[in-house]
Amino acid sequence: MRHLKSRFVPLALFASCVLAAGCSDVNNTIDRAQACLEAPKIVTELGTQIAGLTNDPQAMEKAIDDAAGKLNGVADQAANTTLKEATDSMAATLTGITVNDVNDAVDAVQKVGTESAAYVKEVAQACGGG
Repeated sequence: MRHLKSRFVPLALFASCVLAAGCSDVNNTIDRAQACLEAPKIVTELGTQIAGLTNDPQAMEKAIDDAAGKLNGVADQAANTTLKEATDSMAATLTGITVNDVNDAVDAVQKVGTESAAYVKEVAQACGGG
């Protein structure tokens, strides 16, 4: 009987490793799905938010920086390399936007709109939607 028990232990260990690996794949799929939903939502909300802030450059810059921070968080969780790279790039683009006055604000709205459209397209492709 002892011999049977010694065979069972490695088998149980192997099965638990397979299950753990499977759970990891499920978590990666969930992380990817979450990132695929969250990333476009962040840039869409940013576009809507800053459209109303053209007369408040400081608030606009804060909104852009906040969105960049959120995108960095999504990039860190993305289990898809293409999605991570696109999100990191978009976050860097947003971080590089400086809004000192109303003229900068108008330019920022245009730049965020253009970059967001390209980014959403990249995300759709990385997420299998196009």
